Amino acid sequence: MPRAIWKGGISFGLVYIPVKLDSGAQSHDIDLDMVRKGDNCPIRYIRVCQEDGKEVPYQDIVKGYKINDQYIILTDEDFKKASLSKSDTITINEFVKVEEINPRFFEKPYLLEPDKGAAKTYNLLRMAILQSGMAGLSKFILRNREHLALLMADDKVLYLTQMRFHDELRQPDDLKIPDTSPAKAELEMAVKLIEGMTAPFQPEKYPDTYQETLQRVIQAKIENREIEVLQKEPEESAIEDLMAQLKKSLELATS
Repeated sequence: MPRAIWKGGISFGLVYIPVKLDSGAQSHDIDLDMVRKGDNCPIRYIRVCQEDGKEVPYQDIVKGYKINDQYIILTDEDFKKASLSKSDTITINEFVKVEEINPRFFEKPYLLEPDKGAAKTYNLLRMAILQSGMAGLSKFILRNREHLALLMADDKVLYLTQMRFHDELRQPDDLKIPDTSPAKAELEMAVKLIEGMTAPFQPEKYPDTYQETLQRVIQAKIENREIEVLQKEPEESAIEDLMAQLKKSLELATS
């Protein structure tokens, strides 16, 4: 069983629901080590002083903010002050419609499990959120930092999506976006192409083929044999006329 990374509760009006927070995602990347070419000697990373090159023990490392070529050292007490009044509560501030939120705000998923004695109130909130079709815009503190989050539900679990704050998103003002308008016929054809490619969301249709293939390559090397990797089909040569590209794409999507 995975160990909870956070324990606290959900504040829903005057109702308090004790919960445990677990990671809502897991990496399946293959673990690779860095080794020296030639003798396969494993490489380890050490913390060294940039001035004298000496290794620095972990207990002698502190955090500093550089200003005018000098460092302002921050202590654990400073970080506690910055975290305001540390709370172990996911405070729902208001309920919002998920479709009104730009997906760029979404950052990291978590699963919420009811703690002892909280099953009834947990399922009450889960079913209420599910039936309403809304999500709870919340704040919580994890590892001494405040986070914005969205509390959502499905037919099994309450889950929390950590979000980026508004000022963390880059605005496109400094990008060179051309101000052009497509022809009406081109736009209509592009919309038809989208309609022809529309399907229910089924993420299981798109496995991580790179990791699967890399695992096969590693296994083949272990067994000292060659492996035949399927090559990607070459793309058709580009069609210069945009309308012709759209028509050809629509034919492929609807065939």
